[in-house]
Amino acid sequence: MALPILKRYKEDAPEKAEMNNLKQPLKQKYSMEEAAHSLGISLNLLHAILDKHVFNDGVPRPVTMEMMLSDVLLVAYWMGVEKPDLKVVTMGKR
Repeated sequence: MALPILKRYKEDAPEKAEMNNLKQPLKQKYSMEEAAHSLGISLNLLHAILDKHVFNDGVPRPVTMEMMLSDVLLVAYWMGVEKPDLKVVTMGKR
C-alpha cells in the first residue's frame, strides 16, 4: 500500500538523484487534519494511533498540535506495524 505522501515523492523524484540536488520537503509542518489526509486515514484513527503510541502515559493529547514530516512518517510506520503484510524483518530473541 503506497501512502499518498510517499507516492507523491516517488512520482516527483528524478531518475538519478544526487545529494546536492535534494530539496526540502514541500511542507515542514502539518496540522492534524493535513496529516490524516496525507496518510489517507480519518482524524479519529490518527487520534487513536497517537493515543496508543505517544500519549499512553497519562498525559492527555493536546486538542491542536502540529506534526513535522518525520512525525507523519512515524505514524505511517505505526499504521503498518498493525498489518500482517508489512515487509519488515524483526530481530529474533537472543
